[in-house]
Amino acid sequence: MNDSSIIELFIKRSEQAITMTAEKYGKYLNKISWNILHNHEDVEECVNDTYLSAWKQIPPDKPERFLPYLGRITRALSLNKYNYYKAKKRNSQFDMVLSELEDCLMATETVESSLDAMELSKAINTFLKSIKKEHRIIFVRRYWYSDSIKDIAKIRQTSESNVKSILFRVRKKLESYLIKEGVLDEQ
Repeated sequence: MNDSSIIELFIKRSEQAITMTAEKYGKYLNKISWNILHNHEDVEECVNDTYLSAWKQIPPDKPERFLPYLGRITRALSLNKYNYYKAKKRNSQFDMVLSELEDCLMATETVESSLDAMELSKAINTFLKSIKKEHRIIFVRRYWYSDSIKDIAKIRQTSESNVKSILFRVRKKLESYLIKEGVLDEQ
């Protein structure tokens, strides 16, 4: 069943919408949540909450790109749960992913005080469009989907050291780009 047909089921309030969504995108949503939470019960809860959220939001929402729409919901719910648990304990895998980007995005207070999230997002998206497709894919797999270096290397059929090297170079280029664009101050 195609996405527009599934969205129509949501609009008609057919429970089959959730069944079809789970069949088509359940594995994808589970992977996003797992990469952040690493806990089966929490992942299941976040994915189920994604379906509930889509149920509540469609209509009035009518997403043009259903998969990224669901992915954003799952990621947001998973990050919220992660932040809740972070107060109690640390998730070293996801903390490591965040710390890799820390130098580029959180180097100074001016990022938070002078730019809202939309402007920063626009700058990052513009940067990502300017780099090689392979590098963009690796960057997004690591920092959006929170895939491990090992998983990325396997998916992209390259070595882990090559993935690490690409990520390092892209982070440095991103930092330079954000400084050049005035989003970050030079350190």
